[in-house]
Amino acid sequence: MNDPDHLHILWTSADPITAEKMVFMYAFNALKNGWWKKVTVIIWGAASDLTGRSPDIQAEVKRVQAGGVAFSACKGCADELGVTGILEGLGVEVIYWGEPLTVLLRERAALLTI
Repeated sequence: MNDPDHLHILWTSADPITAEKMVFMYAFNALKNGWWKKVTVIIWGAASDLTGRSPDIQAEVKRVQAGGVAFSACKGCADELGVTGILEGLGVEVIYWGEPLTVLLRERAALLTI
């Protein structure tokens, strides 16, 4: 799982400015400029609720996906917040992230937490 050319961004903030001006901006530009070969944004916690309920954030997810960024979300959070279907409808992979995140941490993979 630890690919030195793959950045994972763990996004947990419900702040739309942080989403737009950090998470999406960096993820998109990291691929566009070749800083990383692969970028995956992991949507977790409050970010799941924000994504599921904000049409503006949903539009940004689609735009960034079109630039090649992958999105995946914590299934436990999405289910509890009632946004699983919305996230899946956006093309976001929805899986249980506890074990994969633990692997990333133990392998000291490139992980940016927001």
